[in-house]
Amino acid sequence: MTHPLASMTGYARAGGAALGCRFQIEIKSVNSRGLDVRMRLAPGLDALEPELRRRIGDTLARGAVSLSISLQRDGAGREVVINQQALGAVLDALDALAGRVEADRPRLDGVLALQGVLETRETSMTAEAEENLHAMILEQVDICLDDLVASRRTEGDRLTNVLISRIEEIEALTKQAEEHPSRSREAILARLREQVADLDVAGSGLSEERLHQEAMLLATKADIREELDRLTAHIKSARQLIANGGPVGRKLDFLSQEFNREANTLCSKSNAVDLTAIGLDLKAVIDQLREQVQNIE
Repeated sequence: MTHPLASMTGYARAGGAALGCRFQIEIKSVNSRGLDVRMRLAPGLDALEPELRRRIGDTLARGAVSLSISLQRDGAGREVVINQQALGAVLDALDALAGRVEADRPRLDGVLALQGVLETRETSMTAEAEENLHAMILEQVDICLDDLVASRRTEGDRLTNVLISRIEEIEALTKQAEEHPSRSREAILARLREQVADLDVAGSGLSEERLHQEAMLLATKADIREELDRLTAHIKSARQLIANGGPVGRKLDFLSQEFNREANTLCSKSNAVDLTAIGLDLKAVIDQLREQVQNIE
């Protein structure tokens, strides 16, 4: 079974409420050479990190993934307590000032209103309640990951069309190079005669054997048959990788480098300005291909 190509760029969010808590989950991913996971978890959720990493690793192959989970507790999960240390310090200060300052002692509500005397603390959850909360969060993380995969595949569909278009351009330019008049036997022979004549004039002492060797070398340098065959083979491989789908971004990136290598050699071997121009157009399209391949998982 084949799977469509997926981009490494995507975003998803989910949330829920349970046991007096509300939580929000956000996952986003961008390009990366491998799978790089970073997390920002609300206090009390650190125990979930190993399981979260496992689930992300089972779902995604590549990408820089950022996961954040925020958690808010409503009033039912909080209690107001007196900070005995702060209260004691306030009462000691009142006693110390009692004989030095003529003033009425403050009322109870005034003392309790002083900063730090009353504190709001989150009540501790039972082990069962914490386990249930964690289970709900993990359930929503799975939903979020499914949405992220869908988001990445939607972008992957767009990228697939772009890649196919670039490969078609590479194929068309390869055929132009194949059919270029400078590749005809007559054109190559004429160019060789001209170059050998130049060699003969420049090096009047060259023997027939040396001239023959130079002619063979020039013929080899002018022959781009191997480059054209490799380009054709790479085109076939690229189409096959796209058709197979899945996490093939690294293979497509390697293939785009091979495309570029053959285009460079074609330009260096070219014996005509028009053929060189085709080679430069090839390089431009291959650069566009590789730029898009960087986004593929």
